[in-house]
Amino acid sequence: MFKELDPLLHSQLRLAVMSILISVESADFVFLKQQTDSTAGNLSVQLDKLSAADYIVVKKSFVGKKTRTTCHITKTGREAFERYVENLKTYIQH
Repeated sequence: MFKELDPLLHSQLRLAVMSILISVESADFVFLKQQTDSTAGNLSVQLDKLSAADYIVVKKSFVGKKTRTTCHITKTGREAFERYVENLKTYIQH
């Protein structure tokens, strides 16, 4: 039986961001942008969606005069990602 896939994580860019964040303590915006090959605007929108769902925490700070945006995955986000992977396996196994 197929299990429902979390529509929030089923987006390619959001899934890529979560895949990166699951394996690191935190990642900054520039790194995520480079790793996902996304535009700044699109990445920003997707980070907002993940943050609104409490899947990630987005922190803004200053390094000198520049803003630095750092993201890390939450417990809720980690659990959602792990559930997504387990549910995806039900599709692969058929």
